[in-house]
Amino acid sequence: MTKGHKIVAGLREAIAYAKGGPAQVRVSQFNVPENIDVRELRERLGMSQSEFALRFGFSVGTLRQWEQGRRYPDGAARVLLTVIDRNPEAVTRALEEAPERKIESSQDRRSAVA
Repeated sequence: MTKGHKIVAGLREAIAYAKGGPAQVRVSQFNVPENIDVRELRERLGMSQSEFALRFGFSVGTLRQWEQGRRYPDGAARVLLTVIDRNPEAVTRALEEAPERKIESSQDRRSAVA
């Protein structure tokens, strides 16, 4: 079976599964906590808000909102916070090994075009 045929077959299986029909699909579901005490997690790691935000890629403002109960982490943030809770060293290693990307400002893009 060619790569294109495999993709089409996979899409057909996904559609059949989504419609509730029989499909040869493996589904994995994970328990993502609804509530995470971000302040407790940060304090347990012995970090200030600034340190925690910088190390794990959150804005300090967002972290403060979570800790004060004005906002709550979305699904992806809850997943990351769960991994941080269970294995903060793994997250730190992964982020240290990630290649750096330069973030261009809109000014940089305008200069490049001119």
